[in-house]
Amino acid sequence: MDVGFIQFSPVFAETSSNLQTIKNMLNNRRVPDILVLPELALTGYTFADYKEAYSLSEEIGGTLTEELIKIAREYRTAMAVGFLERDEKKLYNSSILLSGEGVIGVYRKVHLFYKEKEMFEPGDGGFPVFEIDGVIVGLLVCFDWIFPEAMRTLALKGADIVLHSANLVLPYYQDAARTRAIENRIFIVLANRTGVEERAGMRNEFTGGSEIVAPGGEIICKVGSTQEGLFSVSIDPERSRNKKATEMNDLFKDRREDQYEDRNYRKSR
Repeated sequence: MDVGFIQFSPVFAETSSNLQTIKNMLNNRRVPDILVLPELALTGYTFADYKEAYSLSEEIGGTLTEELIKIAREYRTAMAVGFLERDEKKLYNSSILLSGEGVIGVYRKVHLFYKEKEMFEPGDGGFPVFEIDGVIVGLLVCFDWIFPEAMRTLALKGADIVLHSANLVLPYYQDAARTRAIENRIFIVLANRTGVEERAGMRNEFTGGSEIVAPGGEIICKVGSTQEGLFSVSIDPERSRNKKATEMNDLFKDRREDQYEDRNYRKSR
């Protein structure tokens, strides 16, 4: 199976332009079976406030969703796309998974970062997994990475690959992803964005460095902080189904859940 990501710099509030950029990057290219795009890939990230974010949001199944389905159909791929989701008056920083046949599933970011808390609702649907051609995938969005429970939950549910859309501004995860892959014996496809958004009194400089990490922690594809384009590799998802660190150590079977709860800590809070 081929998996890949698009790294680029979305133009704030220019959804049509960003869609065209994505199409241009796919044109005349071998498109992987599964493709990951950055967080909020169609709208940009640095919203002045809830009202501005709401004006750029859309319900799942709307015009932008249909445009993405058309792209997936044309290139015969499944895509995880960072998406500004509207649900009545609530906004979610979501990842939408779709193919040419329609929407496969949606993940709403559980762990909100910094001023996202002023605009978005925290995800309320847990960490679902989905099947694509016999391969189990899970979705994460950006700051979810810093909570080990997020990726561990997906791995325990059988995910072979984590499709991770991001707008990283902190410099840590590109290195930490190796640890997440090793401790869960799982593939990670990280699609980060590039560029700078400076508006509404804020400045966000995104770190790029999108990568694909194998279950043993090997980085099998990585790009620079400013590089743009479509990048992909071939993987064997079966590798993620072997959870043994040694012949005598299975990372999941050896878990000691009875020892993990610190009751004294809970009482002190």
